[in-house]
Amino acid sequence: MPSPKPESDRTPIDRAFLTDDLERTEIVLVRHGQQNFPGPDAPIADWRDPPLTELGHRQALAAGRALAAEEFSAVYSSQLERAHDTGLAVAQFHSLEVTVLESLEEIHMFGDLEPTQHPSEVIDEVELEGARRRFSRELRWDAYPYTESGSELRRRVSNTLEGLISRHPGERIAVACHGGVINAYIAEFLGINMDMFFRPAHASIHRILARHERRVVSTLNELHHLIMPEDILSY
Repeated sequence: MPSPKPESDRTPIDRAFLTDDLERTEIVLVRHGQQNFPGPDAPIADWRDPPLTELGHRQALAAGRALAAEEFSAVYSSQLERAHDTGLAVAQFHSLEVTVLESLEEIHMFGDLEPTQHPSEVIDEVELEGARRRFSRELRWDAYPYTESGSELRRRVSNTLEGLISRHPGERIAVACHGGVINAYIAEFLGINMDMFFRPAHASIHRILARHERRVVSTLNELHHLIMPEDILSY
């Protein structure tokens, strides 16, 4: 944690960005490592909770090692296997358990369909291709039918992370989660209309500072831990 400054020495920009503020909460968001995507014809259930690949496990461990020297009060994750295993890779360096919160789950893509179905069984291929193209252009989840809306995702994610800020005043916590979740929370407090305004890399690290009503982006997409002299953990 930074060294404190007397309030009289704190500049307006210090206060705006919570610089050297020992009463701030720091949320370290870690995207899961690379997942083992099923084939394009797989049912929805196979897409919802794929495990980490071998590379994904190595990426998660690299993120854990990168955070090993920092002090954490708690580690949280979604219940999905790829995020939970990433949380375990972080928590092991701090002798902490991983607390699972289902509300940190990724966007519920085609969540209103049966798990055994493929979207093409219910949605006309022309409409489905149109949804894909609209998302690529607009970067909003509302393009997809039978899918949780961007506003619904923002509500559950923001409520959860704000609750964790309240639970951990002045502490640092890690949250292993998903690219859509990271985008949802940051976009909400920055007032960004897009649901995916940037692409978090696998096992990337993102830091948010909070105190009272102030929320500050400290870093996005930290990737230094994925590039090593003997290896490049592709992201």
